[in-house]
Amino acid sequence: MTGNLTKAVRKQLVAWIGTGSKKFTLLYSITKDGCSPQTFHQKCDMKGATVTLLYNEQKSVFGGYASLPWFSIGGSHVRDDAAFLFQLRFSGVNRLNKFPVKPDNASGLYYGLDYGPTFGKGHDLLTFTNSPSSSNGIYALNGSMSASSYDMKGLGAEHINNGSMKCLELEVYKVEDIPQQWRKTSKWCKELEESLKSSVSSMRPARELKVSDFRLLLLGPVGSGKSSFCNTVTSVFQDRITQRAICGKAAHSITSVYHPYTIKVRSGGCLNFRLCDTRGLEEELGIDLIQCNHLLDGNLPEFFQFSADSGVDTNDSLFVQEPTLADKIHCVAFVLDGATLDELPQRVIDKMKDFRKLCTRKHIPQAVLLTKVDLIDDVVASSVNSVLESIDVGEKVQEAAELLGIPEYNIHPIKNYNTEVELDEGVNILALHALQQMLNYAEDFMENIQQREGKSLRNYEEYYMSESDVIEEKTGTL
Repeated sequence: MTGNLTKAVRKQLVAWIGTGSKKFTLLYSITKDGCSPQTFHQKCDMKGATVTLLYNEQKSVFGGYASLPWFSIGGSHVRDDAAFLFQLRFSGVNRLNKFPVKPDNASGLYYGLDYGPTFGKGHDLLTFTNSPSSSNGIYALNGSMSASSYDMKGLGAEHINNGSMKCLELEVYKVEDIPQQWRKTSKWCKELEESLKSSVSSMRPARELKVSDFRLLLLGPVGSGKSSFCNTVTSVFQDRITQRAICGKAAHSITSVYHPYTIKVRSGGCLNFRLCDTRGLEEELGIDLIQCNHLLDGNLPEFFQFSADSGVDTNDSLFVQEPTLADKIHCVAFVLDGATLDELPQRVIDKMKDFRKLCTRKHIPQAVLLTKVDLIDDVVASSVNSVLESIDVGEKVQEAAELLGIPEYNIHPIKNYNTEVELDEGVNILALHALQQMLNYAEDFMENIQQREGKSLRNYEEYYMSESDVIEEKTGTL
């Protein structure tokens, strides 16, 4: 479930708890789970630290933090020195107050089988007992607020919750520590950057396959950063900011052709992979499932011009009727704008899910490039080296994984060069990490083909769905 916990409130709660970065997971919601003590205990008991938030009909937001887990036992007061009550909004206006438990107070929490989350003796915050009634989306919670075990700073209930426990929502979130880095990597430094560049430069397909380059296909919505990633990678290996791919803002995709970019190094040679840029996805325009199938299978020639209002003519002289393994795609990277991930139109999401399903049927590995991480977190904007310590970026990685059903270790946060005029070590390392993993996936794909082909290099055709299969699946007849 997803809840109403905003980024700003999450940061404030982390500051009040004061023990480092936290992850919040919604355990219980009265609008989704019903308002009963039994359901609350079923979902929240023995789950560790929790935060309870109440949203009343006067637009006030308040609640409590418990560092100890809840239990279904009858009438027991429990000491919790780290517990506190809080106020976030009052009558729609931000009002931030933390009310700590009084020193040496033995009644920070109250455990009751027939009670919802309850704080203090008396009680300072009793949310509800039994099963309160609801009408027209308003829950008449039969709880109360008072001052006993907590230092309420002289404020009464009328100054915190308007003296009303009629609520639109009550939520309980599990609160967990987040490691200093949500993804472990080697220490970032110039030596790591050079090591990654060397590793990427040395990767090439197995000679017996007679394939010169890995082909890495970039798919994603308009403006997500596909072309910018091509420029970022070429910048890394040219040791200067480059602009091979045309980028910018427009109503529709600036990229209109299938463009496999070769990557040159300063010495003049080319690396053994190509970044294949494509037209951006839109609700009505962009690549469709059949065009994607042709791309994956290697039927479309390099610099194929996508048409906004027509498909692919398989009788065209340029159409590759018998593509080889060298023509096919060996890894697909879905490119997503991390800053606007929750604004993606559902039809675009559905397209990407169809493409992902198609890739999976063809055994083609997939990754996600999560771009614009500097717009997700202000700290990352000032120093991209902090990206793996950012709670917000870590949560966006989880969100992207859930969106497309791709494991989190296949989600790679990156920042493309945009306003910079000089190279940045952190930007380079993020791009190289993502690129190295994509090449690893492509190498695994090739290895699987080698293992499966027993007689000749042309037997890999069994790996692929035919175009008719795609059409039949899309129409529900497969």
